[in-house]
Amino acid sequence: MKKESVATIAYDGKTVELPLITGTEGETGIDVTSLRSKAGWITFDPGFANTGACKSGITHIDGERGTLRYRGYPLEQLAERASFIETAMLLMFGDLPARDELAEFRGLLRDQELLHESLLKHLDGFPPLGQPMAILSAMINSLGSYYPELLTIRTDAEYRLAAAKIISKVRTIAAFSYRKAEGLPFMYPNPHMDYCRNFLHMMFSVPFRLYEPPAPIVRALSLFLIAHADHGLDTSGATVRMVGSSQANLFACISAAVCALWGRLHGGAGVGVMEMFEEVHGGRITAQGLIEEAKSGRRRLMGFGQRVYKNYDPRAILVRKAYEGLLTAGMARRDARFDIALDIEARALADDYFLERRLYPNVNYYSGLLLRAINIPVPMFPVMVAIGNMPGWIAHWHEEWKDAEMKIHRPRQVYTGRTQREYVPMDKR
Repeated sequence: MKKESVATIAYDGKTVELPLITGTEGETGIDVTSLRSKAGWITFDPGFANTGACKSGITHIDGERGTLRYRGYPLEQLAERASFIETAMLLMFGDLPARDELAEFRGLLRDQELLHESLLKHLDGFPPLGQPMAILSAMINSLGSYYPELLTIRTDAEYRLAAAKIISKVRTIAAFSYRKAEGLPFMYPNPHMDYCRNFLHMMFSVPFRLYEPPAPIVRALSLFLIAHADHGLDTSGATVRMVGSSQANLFACISAAVCALWGRLHGGAGVGVMEMFEEVHGGRITAQGLIEEAKSGRRRLMGFGQRVYKNYDPRAILVRKAYEGLLTAGMARRDARFDIALDIEARALADDYFLERRLYPNVNYYSGLLLRAINIPVPMFPVMVAIGNMPGWIAHWHEEWKDAEMKIHRPRQVYTGRTQREYVPMDKR
């Protein structure tokens, strides 16, 4: 092994040489898989902030430059030229589809958009104001019971069918959970509508009065979903791989990812951002007051900073432009909360505290404003992120499924508890 292809670690009289792995974009990792067997050491990386858990050809993120590419394609190009389903197929199957491939897959989505009627009874068992993310996770997990032949996927054709079922049915589940919470009758999917238009129809149509979403609204929703289609090994993406490493079925892995996404530091962050804007809008605090509280550590400035990006999150730029596009097209009235968002951002980016720490708006900062303009209610915000995430989650599950070198995920720990003790009988404690 050439010296330039290894890293050397020396400690306590031991020297260990470890191989280096270099990705196609120049990222270099130290392969520590043999570290414990060679020296008895393990690495310690809380939050896995500097740990590579796999090799992946799905999404490249350069946090320093603020760039994001799906299978090599810049996010900005896909957002401008592609539909959400084209982007989904790129992530799940490896390449942008040809015209006939896209038409065939859209037909498959159309064929899979209905839910088994017995599954609707399961939905009916949730309380009217049940948490949409809990419903989404449970319903997706239950899907596997209706398609036992797909619990073990053996071929690319089976994978394609399972992917289509999840991508198509997730919007039906999401829309039906919203309708249930609102006490409205279910609006079944319309096979003559494309993906995003069909979802908006199921959300907002009523009997004998169909909702016809304007083209700018449909396009804005598509842009939102594209922006969220994948983000590498974020918490939910890593969860898919963690659960999938046990050879759990695709439905169970996606269900687990939904639960991981639910948290306020992940897919639920958009709710926290809107609550922050509401505080300012309601006069409970000023924009500068938020800045000062964040600097003092008394609160988190929601929507600012991101584990990977040390620059402006490219997804935040895309979502903000989509919202501004709706304003320009007259599809939405300017929300006072948008002016609040601009004010907070301007103050933060003029403050050395945020600049020195390289804290910039992330995708959650403007997402809630865009969803609000489309009339998506706040409790549904994380669900919308989940719908967008589906292609990436499915792609990560499939990539790991095909990797013959992958092992079940089993991180180690540095034990800090008590050393060995002897059992004390009850009467002597």
